[in-house]
Amino acid sequence: MFVMMHSVHEVAEMGCCGCFGFSFARKSDKVGRPNRGYGKSWSREPLLQQEVEEGEVDGFDSGDIIDTGTEDDEVCHSPVKRSEEILMDRAQNGLICREIPVKETHKVVRTEDEDGNKMVNEYAREYKIGAGSYGKVVLYKSCTDGKYYAIKAFHKSHLLKLRVAPGETAMGDVLREVSIMKMLCHPNIVNLIEVIDDPAADHFYMVLEYVEGKWVCEGSGPPCVLGENKAREYLRDIVSGLMYLHSHNIIHGDIKPDNLLVTASGRVKIGDFSVSQAFEDDNDKLRRSPGTPVFTAPECCLGERYHGKAADTWAVGVTLYCMILGKYPFLGDTLQDTYDKIVNNPIILPDDMNPLLKNLVEGLLCKDPTQRMTLENVSQHEWVIGNEGPIPEYSCWCQRQKLQKDVCEESAEDTPT
Repeated sequence: MFVMMHSVHEVAEMGCCGCFGFSFARKSDKVGRPNRGYGKSWSREPLLQQEVEEGEVDGFDSGDIIDTGTEDDEVCHSPVKRSEEILMDRAQNGLICREIPVKETHKVVRTEDEDGNKMVNEYAREYKIGAGSYGKVVLYKSCTDGKYYAIKAFHKSHLLKLRVAPGETAMGDVLREVSIMKMLCHPNIVNLIEVIDDPAADHFYMVLEYVEGKWVCEGSGPPCVLGENKAREYLRDIVSGLMYLHSHNIIHGDIKPDNLLVTASGRVKIGDFSVSQAFEDDNDKLRRSPGTPVFTAPECCLGERYHGKAADTWAVGVTLYCMILGKYPFLGDTLQDTYDKIVNNPIILPDDMNPLLKNLVEGLLCKDPTQRMTLENVSQHEWVIGNEGPIPEYSCWCQRQKLQKDVCEESAEDTPT
């Protein structure tokens, strides 16, 4: 088992940025999830999220590695180790899809403003908007630019003591997420603005853009039925962000309504990369238990290696089903019953459902991952196109850089010597 030894400060020194949430060894939502952009869960616990109380962290959480003892163990590292190696190599080689790097601050100054509000450097505390077993999320206002930010605060000593798997602590989980998010910049992904990590202090902070809206199924509660037009609008953003992740060899691993935040202008942003993984080339095969049971693909329920992209795509299908019908396609009375239904039960859709939408849902929720619709197919599906046209391909920073480099090289070859 790979043991994470890098400090938060060392990861920050890799040269770019990331954001992260609180899903390993996660407590129940008794403390509540954030409001306005970090919305409370409409899920039915405990089936919708495997939870591990802090006193039980020696066991396996939903994000932990499952060692199946297969013969290829000698040639295949665990996903955590492989991801860390891949991400460290990318960072060292400048393979970062960010035009503007994150601000790295290595000094923490804790004071109060004139109104008695607690301050962390330039940020004045407003109120707590969320919590998790790793730390808390607080709304702050910058005294420099006047903008609001969601700041996640952690105790490094707590992370180092909190075991999430044999030989691994919560620090390893957090650092993997930080490393992943350091690579990314997309309009449909929550962005990290600054990392505040004082080597001499126990606190460290992640300063995130504040998503001032809600999450995709907040507002009406269960059953949550958005209607086709709104569901289509949200789905297009979800697919755009996820296609970007996959093109950068990142598997999200926990796509669900709770992790899809909606801005005040109606744009969906993907958040919570706490169980995400990186892979090399097209080798997206993983062997780990899923992030949230009811969004788990059939192949993930079998305890075998599976393709992360196809599993993410299944979760998109479950999310679409939830947005349209306000319920889960497969939900049993127990965790095992839920998994049995995911693997064996047919998908049931209303007879009067829009035939195009029905075709899309059935394609996304195809139990055979080799026959399942791909995100590229989804982006060109007639129902998704609607009146908007195909989902446009996002031209990211690293793609633009590569294109510019290729053009320069072609020009140099064409120039006579």
